Amino acid sequence: MDRLLLAATFLFFSCSARPALADDGNWPAFRGPAARGVALGAGLPDRWSATENVAWKTDLAGRGWSSPVVWGDKIFLTTCESTGEVEEAKKGLYFGGDRAEPSDANHRWKVLCLDLESGSIRWEKTVHEGKPTQPIHVKGSYAAETPVVDGDRLWCLFGNVGLFCLDHDGNQQWRRELPSHAMRNGWGTAASPALHDGRIYLVDDNQEASGIVALNAATGAEIWKTDRDEKSNWSTPFVWVTPERTEIVTAGTGKVRSYDTDGKLLWSLQGMSSITIATPYELDGLLCVSSGYVMDRSKPLYAIRPGASGDISLAPGATSNAAIAWSQPSAAPYNPSTVALDGRVYVLHDRGFLAAYAGSDGRELFSPQRIPEGRAFTASPWGADGKVFCLNEDGVTFVFQGGDSFAPLHTNTLAEDDMCMATPALAGERLLVRTAARLYCFRRAD
Repeated sequence: MDRLLLAATFLFFSCSARPALADDGNWPAFRGPAARGVALGAGLPDRWSATENVAWKTDLAGRGWSSPVVWGDKIFLTTCESTGEVEEAKKGLYFGGDRAEPSDANHRWKVLCLDLESGSIRWEKTVHEGKPTQPIHVKGSYAAETPVVDGDRLWCLFGNVGLFCLDHDGNQQWRRELPSHAMRNGWGTAASPALHDGRIYLVDDNQEASGIVALNAATGAEIWKTDRDEKSNWSTPFVWVTPERTEIVTAGTGKVRSYDTDGKLLWSLQGMSSITIATPYELDGLLCVSSGYVMDRSKPLYAIRPGASGDISLAPGATSNAAIAWSQPSAAPYNPSTVALDGRVYVLHDRGFLAAYAGSDGRELFSPQRIPEGRAFTASPWGADGKVFCLNEDGVTFVFQGGDSFAPLHTNTLAEDDMCMATPALAGERLLVRTAARLYCFRRAD
């Protein structure tokens, strides 16, 4: 097959095998249908505040750091309400936030449906009630995992509780209880489910019995389960569809592993940092994987070619091999996932730095630049209309012009009680930002 035909074949499969992207108005999973956090359509606002370009805002009870998901005219999200006193989540705090014991208060794990046009709550359903079995970090939430949705059903995961399948009217279709396992330092769970071709994929990496499972999305029946030699991780699995095959990619502290759709290991990669959170995604045919715990010297960012097999770990001192197109050994962020826009990979660091790398070969376009008064960032950045958006925990979004240089444009500030850790959703011309207090829908007034 000549190069031109091979390129055309790859482009066809890359486009046709992927689900519809964000320009259809649906935002069905964490960071959107392709896990990239980029709006393909135009029209999202780039300026807003607690009063400017606000289509509506709705106060939310409980605490939840899951992202909203959107299908048609419905928004779905999760929360967890406590009947007791809840310790305040302190902005910027990492160390000192561990809690040895779970709350002794009764909690209600809830799913909510809001109207996209008006923000009114169409329905809410309590899917579980009881006392938590595991602690969480003081900044954490018992509703951290983002749901997934398609045209018929909604799947909501609550770690250490269960996976719940509902229809769009809130009627429970099935539930699958999950065993309770300790997480590192009692930080709680956060890896969201992945939906593909009638299956739900769950990764449950913990301190006791890690594994990945594939479930029938319609019934909840187990299709296969594979044990994992891993400890706690918080990265959402990514379903990577290539011309050759479909892979279930899981980023882990011990190894990045890719499985086929029968749960068999395809390849693995050692060399991550000691805590892995960010979600993999595809960038122009390459797989982008990162792991950047703030206390580690090694913070690798990898771009992996399709079709790998076996152990693809880099040799000491190497930055590429037959399977790895390029890598940057100390570039990755900690909590946020990276975002790719117009052939560039942007890296937002938790402590308020932004850097950019060429997606084709990994060369540094600009080194980490301090975001003025940026402070702490947990939510992943997103891209729209050639701009990069970075939302910090104080509710301030820093807007940058995409390109080869560091180009701040302006900032958008919310209310004082709008602590932000959830990654926003991009639904057509609407931007949905979840804060500790409420859900905002931003839309251009003109």
